[in-house]
Amino acid sequence: MTAVATLLRPTRARLGVLALISVATLLNYMDRAVMGVAAPSLTAELKISPEMMGFIFSAFSWTYAAAQIPGGLLLDRLGTRITYAGSLILWSFFTLLHGIAGNVAMLFGFRLALGVAEAPCYPCNSRILSSWFPQDERARANSVYAVGQYAGLAFFSPVLFWVVGSFGWRALFLIAGAIGMLFGLVMYARYRDPGESVRVNAAELDHIRAGGGLAATGPGEAVPFSWANVRKLMGKRQILGASIGQFCGNSTLVFFLTWFPTYLATERGMDWLKSGTFAVLPYIAASAGVLLGGQVSDLLIRRTGSANIGRKLPIVAGLLLASTIIAANYVQSNMLVIAIMSIAFFGQGMVNLGWTLISDVAPRQFIGLTGGVFNLCANLAGIVTPIVVGLIVGQTGSFYGALAFIGVLALVGAAAYVFVVGDVRRVELD
Repeated sequence: MTAVATLLRPTRARLGVLALISVATLLNYMDRAVMGVAAPSLTAELKISPEMMGFIFSAFSWTYAAAQIPGGLLLDRLGTRITYAGSLILWSFFTLLHGIAGNVAMLFGFRLALGVAEAPCYPCNSRILSSWFPQDERARANSVYAVGQYAGLAFFSPVLFWVVGSFGWRALFLIAGAIGMLFGLVMYARYRDPGESVRVNAAELDHIRAGGGLAATGPGEAVPFSWANVRKLMGKRQILGASIGQFCGNSTLVFFLTWFPTYLATERGMDWLKSGTFAVLPYIAASAGVLLGGQVSDLLIRRTGSANIGRKLPIVAGLLLASTIIAANYVQSNMLVIAIMSIAFFGQGMVNLGWTLISDVAPRQFIGLTGGVFNLCANLAGIVTPIVVGLIVGQTGSFYGALAFIGVLALVGAAAYVFVVGDVRRVELD
């Protein structure tokens, strides 16, 4: 520590930053989820068929995945503050526009635009972790903001349904969009990188720096984009292995976001009211998995000094737990099915640590691009999984093969972290 820093009590400005990105991430997932809540009323008013509604749902994932690399590039060029605030305002604006859609074409276009606008969010989160948090605090910080994506889906749904019932589906999009745009202004006003913040003192900066933070905190390093750099990134075993693992783990999440309620209603014969009640339990379990995974990861790093153990062990354990979803094919009791699904989704919550691992290994000058590549691979699951599950169910009339598909992918993901990732250390491009 510097002489000045030793005389100061470290501030905790990074906790304020964590609060900002926690709210932003919660809004990110809320704006994805409102379409599902609005769908029954929306489809009736606009006379949209189930087949067309499936295309509208999928539109978000196509552009969200495709925009990951450009979003990461934009982050590396403009820096975190402008990119994050701009993304938040833009995606909230497109959410709001859903409320004035008068036909399928408008709705489809707004979903495509929403996917593009949300693309920089998680690369920004990854960069903030690298900038503001020492390594042995990153997993816990990651778990705090990431739990919002699960808890929000579990606990906000009743409020969202109330808005639709009381004011109509258009009001839901207008309200959600307006809230997000206002928070985008708050993000721009409040967020600063560590070197620019007036809320952080020298002692806290030294604490962050000593733990490996303050990486690539400024905009405008102007690293030119090239596909050669993308190939080099994917040539690093740490990034390739983590990307494969995240795709596999994200497939479990996508199943719960799309097909899980239908599985309960059709395969298990549970009525919609009961399905809605029980569907909350796995999301609560996933929230617990996110929080516990972060705590365990940082604890293991402090106890062992090994990032390999601290990061990879909880992720591998989570993927192995996620693979137990296959067991639901062999039980009759609906309560046992919910228990199995809760265990599987608890494990998927732990896999969210992949974002912490990628922030540990990303090259300093390519943190944004690495986050974009990683999130692209993860979100290919949003395209592949619903289609594959739909084809299996359509051809066989059963979810048996679909659950096997999800479970096998989880095992492949565990193998990728064990055999491909290698040492968890920051890599450099040649």
